[in-house]
Amino acid sequence: MSTGNELIVLTGVTLLTAVVQRGAADLVVQVAMEAGAQGATIFHAHGTGVRQKHLGILGLTVNTEKEIIYIVVPDEQADHLFERVFVAAKMDTPGMGILWLTRLEKMATYIPHEIAARFGVHADARE
Repeated sequence: MSTGNELIVLTGVTLLTAVVQRGAADLVVQVAMEAGAQGATIFHAHGTGVRQKHLGILGLTVNTEKEIIYIVVPDEQADHLFERVFVAAKMDTPGMGILWLTRLEKMATYIPHEIAARFGVHADARE
């Protein structure tokens, strides 16, 4: 539990955002975690747009129920995770989703003293 209002800012991180078909998020997150991600946030959405009804001459109907996945990763892992998620979500198939990376200037969250101390953020985990 936090004993103060200590702000630990993380830099050198990228937000991977994936919009996938409903039901695909669990597999995407599993693959991302196997590739090194520490966790993910999944939420449900309803998509609309030009391709909502049919995809060109193929006549495929696109489900408007989506899942959006946020994964924060170190910059050096971003490209690797991007490729793994692209393949796992079958994004080479029309209508399966969209994926992008956003460089984060900084982010902050609670980090237990024991973990932060390992990375030199705290001089002593029990100060």
